[in-house]
Amino acid sequence: MEEPHFEDGIRPSLQVSKRDEQLYVVVPYLPRGLSASDVDTHLKRLTDDLIEKRIAGPYILWYYTPMALRFSRHLKPLTVVYDCMDELSNFKCAPPELCMLEDELFRLADVVFTGGPSLYEYKRNKHKNIHPFPSSVDVPHFRKARTEQADPHDQAVISLPRIGFTGVIDERFDIDLIRGIAQRRPDWQLVMIGPVVKIDPTSLPRASNIHYLGAKSYEELPSYLAGWDAAILPFARNDATRFISPTKTPEYLAAGRRVVSTSIRDVAGVYGDAGLVAIADEPDHCVSAIEAMLRQDSSAHAEWLARVDDVLARMSWDETFRGMWKLVDAAIEHQYARPRPKLRTRVVTNATTSAPGLALGGAPAAPSG
Repeated sequence: MEEPHFEDGIRPSLQVSKRDEQLYVVVPYLPRGLSASDVDTHLKRLTDDLIEKRIAGPYILWYYTPMALRFSRHLKPLTVVYDCMDELSNFKCAPPELCMLEDELFRLADVVFTGGPSLYEYKRNKHKNIHPFPSSVDVPHFRKARTEQADPHDQAVISLPRIGFTGVIDERFDIDLIRGIAQRRPDWQLVMIGPVVKIDPTSLPRASNIHYLGAKSYEELPSYLAGWDAAILPFARNDATRFISPTKTPEYLAAGRRVVSTSIRDVAGVYGDAGLVAIADEPDHCVSAIEAMLRQDSSAHAEWLARVDDVLARMSWDETFRGMWKLVDAAIEHQYARPRPKLRTRVVTNATTSAPGLALGGAPAAPSG
């Protein structure tokens, strides 16, 4: 269940789309101009109707944001999962009640997952059953970038070498770093893929060798990455990036792209220390790291790829699913000494789980990275 969409002159409703045999995506549509309490009232009614008519049996609730408690705290699931993927209160425009709602969700949750080791260390004392699950990766999907791909039309017109980024461009984006790299190496082309969110687009650096191509679908990403000579994680060091564990790190590596990242703790500790990702915070250091990557011969690149693949072999979404579901199942077992209804589970499209239940995105707090 995703965040609500608001439009003028419509009746409150749910749009339900089937994505797989057991996977549905639900989007609430509400009239624009409602008060916060009216939004919650409509979402509560629509959620109750969804559970009564489409689930009609035992279910779990899986929260991605505490904001969804405003319309779902009254529900009676088999168990409650809080998937804490970031410290959302550090994000720009975070709702003022977010921290209070998260405290309530920690009390309600039977099991908590965190999006990386640093966030786990920060949250570990808030719940007795909390576990870190860093970003996984669909290796076969991104490995397509290691073979020759047709260059997308908007990227084909950009000369080489290309240094690329894909992700949300927001307050976590190090504007000065991108500007500095572009100025120092005007012969390099910086390809930025992703939506601009919560910041003024006019604040972004503009130059003939910086290209903003907008958002692309997940399916399109390998074809773009295949045309890059290196990838970059240009994250600023601020409150919004303190606990991030970017999914794009293993995605870049699965695509066979060499990576330079700023000193984000979960990137530096996991990938930097292993020699898989170069860590640099200043334009001069980033330029030097990328230059070394571009000079690397085929033998050194093959040795690096072998080490990358060894690490990625233990990072599939299938493995993450199995680890998470074992903990969810144990949480249900712990609550029910009596025989309990059997939940059917399976892996869907390599990255999504399916079970009788509802995953709640709730009111938006911040986009994921």
